[in-house]
Formats: sequence, C-alpha cells, structure tokens
Amino acid sequence: MSKAKVSATDEMVLPEVEYERDWCRADLTRLPHLVTETPGPESRRMHGVTSEYYRGLSGQAKLFPVCWKKGHGVTVEDVDGNRYLDFSSGIYVTTLGHCHPKVSESVAYWAKRLMNCHDFTTPVKEALVTKVAEILPGDLNGMQMYDSGTVAVEAALRIARSVTGKSEFISCFMDFHGKSLGSVSCARMKPTYASTRMPGFYMVPRPDRYRPLWTREDGSLDTEAYLAYYDQFIQEGTTTQVAAFVLEPIQGWAGTIVPPDDFFPKLRKFCDERGILLIADEVLTCMGRTGKWLCMEHWDVVPDVVTLGKGFGNGFPVTACVAREGIRDHFDKISASSSYGGNPMACAAALASIKVIEEENLLENSARLGAIAQERLEEMKTEHKIIGDVRAIGCLMGVELVKDRVTKEPFDEAGKMVYVKAFQKGLAWIPAGHILRMSPPIVMNEAELRLGLDIIDEAIGETARELGY
Repeated sequence: MSKAKVSATDEMVLPEVEYERDWCRADLTRLPHLVTETPGPESRRMHGVTSEYYRGLSGQAKLFPVCWKKGHGVTVEDVDGNRYLDFSSGIYVTTLGHCHPKVSESVAYWAKRLMNCHDFTTPVKEALVTKVAEILPGDLNGMQMYDSGTVAVEAALRIARSVTGKSEFISCFMDFHGKSLGSVSCARMKPTYASTRMPGFYMVPRPDRYRPLWTREDGSLDTEAYLAYYDQFIQEGTTTQVAAFVLEPIQGWAGTIVPPDDFFPKLRKFCDERGILLIADEVLTCMGRTGKWLCMEHWDVVPDVVTLGKGFGNGFPVTACVAREGIRDHFDKISASSSYGGNPMACAAALASIKVIEEENLLENSARLGAIAQERLEEMKTEHKIIGDVRAIGCLMGVELVKDRVTKEPFDEAGKMVYVKAFQKGLAWIPAGHILRMSPPIVMNEAELRLGLDIIDEAIGETARELGY
C-alpha cells in the first residue's frame, strides 16, 4: 500500500510515494476469479438502469454490459465480485495499471491544494513541460495541454494551417483521430456525423502489410507506389494547398495495423520536398505503449507536430499537442489555451506517469512483452485456421480473423464470438470486428501476459470448432 510523505511547503511538485514494485502483481492461482455468470446479475441490473439515461454507449459496453467496481494493477473487479485480467488498459489508457500508487497519490496531492488556475504556471507544470521536452526526440519542445485527444488533434490542425498558410489535410483510410468535426473529417465518416466531410479534408490508402493495394513483382508491398499515388492525388484531387499529412503511426481502432518499416522515413522525405507538415497522432501509441516514448521512434522519424494522450496520464484526462522549433511559436496565434488543459492535477498525473516509466524501466518491459506476445501469437496462428495475421509491437497487439487465408475475407462473426467467450472466461479487453485488439498494461509480467493469451487461444479454438473450422 502506498504511503505519501508530503512536505510542509506548498511548492512541492509531487509527493514522495513509497510502494512495492510488485504492487500490481496478480495471484494467478486465483485469477480469473468468477463467482457468477458474466455479466453478473448486479451488472445487468445496473447497466439496465444507467442505459435508460446514459446514451451513446460504446460497442464494447453494449456487447458485454459489465459494471466495474474497482481496479488494481493488471486486474479489474465488477460489482458482482468477479475479478478479471485486464488486457485493455481501459481503452489503451491505464498503461501503468489501474490506480498506480505514485500517480494516484500525485493527483490527490494537487486535488487537495489547487485543482484549476486556467493556464497560469504552477510548479508541477514547470516540471512537466521540462520533462516532456527532455524525453521526446529531436526538437519537439513547444506544447499546449488539453483534456482529450480530440482537442489536441484539433490544435494540431490549426497549428498546421497557421504555419503553412494552407488549408487542406490528408489522412488515411481507417485512421481514427477523434470525435469533433475537424478530427472526424480525418477519419471514416458516417452519415450521422455530418452531411459531408469538412471542405479540404481528404483520405488516401496507407500501406497495410497484410492487405497491400500495390505490390512488387515478388509480391512484397510497394511503398513507392503508395507515394506515387499520393503525389498524383495531391495534383488531381486537391487544390495543392495541403498543410499536413495526419496519421496514426500504428492504427489502433482499425486493428493494430503496423506499416512497413520504410513507410514513415519515405513519407517524411515526401512531405519535406513539398512543404507539407507531418502530424503524428500518438494519443494511443505514446508513453511506452509500443516500447518507446513515441511510436515514431521505431523508424527514427521526428514529426513536425505530435499529439499525446491516453497513457500520458494513466487514466487521468490529460493530453498534449507538441510542436518542433520553428513551429511552436504558432501556438500563440491560434488561441491555444483551454479551460482544463494543464491543470495541476493533470500535470501531476502526467509527470508521475513519466517518472514511473523511467524508474521501473517500463519501456524495456513493454518491448520485451511484445516480443513474447509475437512468438505466442505466431504459435496460435499455426494452430487455428481462422487466424490470418498476428502482430505485436510492445503492448499493442492484434489478431486478424479470416474465413479463408487465401481470400482473406474478414470474419466478423468469429471476432464477436471470441470477444464474448474470452470475456466470460475472465479477460477484460477490446472488440474490433474481425480484428482482436489487445493493449495490456506495460507493468504486466510474462506470466500474466501468457495467461491472457492462453484465454484468447482457448476462446479462438472454441469459436473455430463451433463455426465448423
């Protein structure tokens, strides 16, 4: 249990917190711990009452209406007393496990002292912005903070227009960037979102190693063909006033789609040659999720603007938009501040999260878990015909289910069945149609990771047999 040692001075940045490094460990002899059918009767009752008033629930809440009571480390417990292994980190959010002592105590420290002071400087903000500039690659050192990834993306769009004097944006098929009009226009849209995409927003295909649109004679993905198409599209499909490319380094909502290693280095050069900014939306992939502070570091590429979120504050609503030298001063031109951005509690959550990642060597742990997962998923692929592709980079993993490995036809029905079966077996995780998504906390150990993968393996096997495979 954590114990805070708080100084007598109000100027202290974070409290001193003592905790055992194995605070988050789960007793695998008692996990999963299921005492009712799942979702249990109290979960169903509470969900029924709440959903009468609380509308617009996510697909996962509708598909498996469990009601959560508490979380600890790599586990979560529902109101019926069932305890699950967490393979979702909330929704890619609680990267350091639920209620990490250092993060929780740091938020509480400032919650009792100063909850909001608009965009004035505080000791914890000074410490955080200095630390963020230190850990990010290159000259990414000018920032503004927000309370959601969507707002950070909107700021990035405004920055790009201010810097370039151009108004158009290009993003990629299956990207996800938020839920306000500008960010939605950078992604797949539904008729209920708007009558049309905002003017000046365009989408192009991006390289998918499992489902390539353009290939070389040897069958390998042809990155150059994608770039040639981008060039032609800019000339023929836009007014050529493209301010920025906006991309997720690895697509999360789409199902952990990892690009070929040459894509971002070549796209960086492509953008530089045309005076186009490169915006990396790292709300999902930052802060150790893939084994690096930024996912873009896997390809030694520094974006012009990057957005941070989700694991940035380990569940506390804190995000950031960060820009390079020569671009950062444009924050002063776009009315960048917000009501809640950079409040002391948010800064404390983010600063404490960064310190935990450093102190506990969690970048290395995330990378190690990814390598273990990739090997285990490959084994599962050889055992189950409905698995078409697997990928794992750090604690960001995906399994693509198909009806036939030759045609690669997506198997949505199987995906829903596997999701529900694994949840009923005690694994809390994320659905995504025919692609199973996994984002376990980066504080997990190998035994906990393997337990989760074993549950998924079992659920896939049962599903395949029931569907006649």
